[in-house]
Amino acid sequence: MKWAPFGAPIECLARPVAGGGDPRYREWMSGLEPDSGFAEVFARVFGPPAAPRAGRIVVTWIESPLGPLVAGARGEGICLLEYTDRRKLETQVDTLQRRFDAEAVPGESPHFAQLRAELAGYFAGRLRQFSVPLVAPGTPFQERVWAELLRIPYGETRSYEELARIAGAPGAQRAVGHANGLNRIAIVIPCHRVVNKNGKLGGYGGLLWRKQALLDLERSGQLSLLSGGASVD
Repeated sequence: MKWAPFGAPIECLARPVAGGGDPRYREWMSGLEPDSGFAEVFARVFGPPAAPRAGRIVVTWIESPLGPLVAGARGEGICLLEYTDRRKLETQVDTLQRRFDAEAVPGESPHFAQLRAELAGYFAGRLRQFSVPLVAPGTPFQERVWAELLRIPYGETRSYEELARIAGAPGAQRAVGHANGLNRIAIVIPCHRVVNKNGKLGGYGGLLWRKQALLDLERSGQLSLLSGGASVD
């Protein structure tokens, strides 16, 4: 599925090793500093592809007020934007490599300059709608859900139940939540705008404090970072 500009984490790496996480996380995070050897760290953490690939997905590191992000792009547009401590990041990269039959390699893309500029405007409270091209292949159901996410207006939220109904699958809120969690382009495809019907945050692969920060930013125009977690009830 390809989206032109719209009008209208690594599994278990985010936890300390003592808590059962993967020791590669320390190496990954230690390398994600400005002007560091991103390409070298990426290669050590992800390793070479399991089999030769026909094409390439270019990946890079992007700094943000909510922590470093990994972005990926194809010629058609952005295909990945994830927090570096996202538990499913490695899975997401593997999925992209299979879907595109492409190897993920560090590098630069013309889409990254636009993405960086738009993210800066978004976090400053100036940008309400992204226009960077996106390419987000999935199952037909996942693509319907992601398309509906893009239609949720800035500053508003929808419940999982509402999103299921709008996506043509009333009562399938669990399936909608699963598709929401498989969104590979955080912030730009705004899965953070989906909450429980009682108003509680629900889930968020990028951690709940970030979800709350994004919702607060869109309501107030200012980014306030809160420490600690939030209720998922």
